[in-house]
Amino acid sequence: MSRDLIAHNRPVYDDLHPRVYGTAAGLVGWFVLSAWILFDRQGEVELSLMFVTVLLFVAVLLPWLLSQIWRRYDHRHDPHARPIPFGEWRRGEFAVWGSTINSSHATIDMLLPLAAVAFGLTAIGIVFLICASLAP
Repeated sequence: MSRDLIAHNRPVYDDLHPRVYGTAAGLVGWFVLSAWILFDRQGEVELSLMFVTVLLFVAVLLPWLLSQIWRRYDHRHDPHARPIPFGEWRRGEFAVWGSTINSSHATIDMLLPLAAVAFGLTAIGIVFLICASLAP
């Protein structure tokens, strides 16, 4: 690991790696599955869970569709000649509002809220099931 305060000759990327998007979609799927598995009470909250599922489906589908449209009609720069490996992308820099941050930090900043919500809901659901089973 370098001890330089300023990183030299690091590539700067202006888009997230596809694995980051896949992980984000997986965390949203985890949230929906844990909500249905841990909180479905046979008709009591089924409609609410359906609305949450549709909302999150649209929240994942719309950015994906927009990225496909952007990729098709973006002619500002040439696409990369080869797919960038995740390890190489992670060691680079990520362009953010006229500045750059480490790509690993950008990934953490994007995925941490999604992971907190997905794993937090799972933990709350497990506690809810334990309390429900112990109730008289």
